Amino acid sequence: MNLWNMIIKEIKSHLRAKESFIFLLAFPIVLMLILGSALSNAFSTNTRVGNLDLLYNNMASSPQIATAWSAFATDMEQSGLSVTSKSNELDGKQEVSNDHYAAYVELSDSGIKFYGSTKRTIESDIIQGMLIAFTDKYNLAVATYQSNSVDSQAIMGQATAQTNYVHETSLNPDRLPNSFDYYAIVMTTMFALYAAMPGSQLFNSEKKYHTLNRLIASPLSKKDLFAGKVIGSTFINFIFMITVFLFSKYVFNAYWGNHIEIVLLLLFTQVLMAVSLGLTISFFIKGDASSSVVMIFTQIASFIGGAYFPVESTTGIFSVITYLSPLRWANTSMLELIYFDNAEPAFTTMGINVGIAAVLLFIASLVVRKREVL
Repeated sequence: MNLWNMIIKEIKSHLRAKESFIFLLAFPIVLMLILGSALSNAFSTNTRVGNLDLLYNNMASSPQIATAWSAFATDMEQSGLSVTSKSNELDGKQEVSNDHYAAYVELSDSGIKFYGSTKRTIESDIIQGMLIAFTDKYNLAVATYQSNSVDSQAIMGQATAQTNYVHETSLNPDRLPNSFDYYAIVMTTMFALYAAMPGSQLFNSEKKYHTLNRLIASPLSKKDLFAGKVIGSTFINFIFMITVFLFSKYVFNAYWGNHIEIVLLLLFTQVLMAVSLGLTISFFIKGDASSSVVMIFTQIASFIGGAYFPVESTTGIFSVITYLSPLRWANTSMLELIYFDNAEPAFTTMGINVGIAAVLLFIASLVVRKREVL
C-alpha cells in the first residue's frame, strides 16, 4: 500500500509541474513540425527530369549508319526525346554549354562523339544511356553482317524498336520514410531520452521543497520510497511519450508500421533507461549541477544519434561516435522494424536498455541503502 501511495504521489508531482511537462510535450511536437516541413525535400525520392533535347551532326558517309540513326531518332522522338539536326552556323558544343540542349552528338564513320551538359546531368546521362544501347546493337549488327545479313537486319530491327531504355528498381518500393515519418520517430525517441531530466530531480526536488525528511520520517521504507519514485516517474513519462506518439501518428500522419506494440515496448525501455540514468547521476552530482550534466548528455546524444539530421550515411570516426548514443540504437531499430519488418534489432536494443537500467538502478539502490541522509 505504501508503494502504491508513493507511485500516485510521484505521478501527481509530475502533473503539478505544468510548465515543465507542457514544455516537454510541446518541444518535440514543434520540432517535428519545423524540421519535417523545412527538410521535406531532403527526404524526397522523386527527381524532376527536364526536357531531353539532343542536337546531332551526321557526318557519316555510310548509308547503313544514316539509315540506323534515322530509325533510332524517329523512335526517340516518339518516346518524348527532341532530336534536332545541327545547322551549319551552329556550334554544337557551345549550344550545350549555353544550356540550349542536354547533349550534342557527332556521327562519323569511325563512331559517335558525345558531349553532355554539365548543367543538366540527369538528362544528359539518360540520353547517353540510350546512345550506348543504340551503338551496342549497331556494332553487334555490323559484326553479324559479315557472316549473316539476315541476322544483322533482325538485330537492327530490335535496336530501333526498343523504347524502354530506363528501368527503375527500388529495394523497398512500397514505403520509404518522408521527413515527417523520420522526425516523428527520432523526436519521439529523443523525448523518451529526455525522461532523464525529471529522473535527475526525483530526490533533488524533495530536498528543494523540504519534503524529503518528512518522507523518510513517515512509515515508508527506503525500498518503497525508491521503487515508488522510479515506477511513478517511468509511468508518467511513458504516458507523456505516448501522447507525442499519438500526436505524430494522427495529426502529422506519420507512419509507424505494423508492429505498434513492439514500438511502444521499445520506447518504454528507453524511458526506463533514461529515468534510471538521471536518478543515478543525481546521487553522484549534487544539486542543480546534476540537471545540467543530464541536459548536456541528452543534447549530445540527440545530436550524434540522428535527432536533428540522419546519420545513417556517415563514415569514418563520426560513424563510430554515433553508435555511442542510445538514440542511434533506438532510431536504427525503429527504422528496421517499421520499414523492413525486422524486429531483431528492436529486441536487441530493448535488452540493452533494460540491462543498462538494471545496472544503474542497482547502483542507485546501493547508494540509497548505505546513506543515512539522501
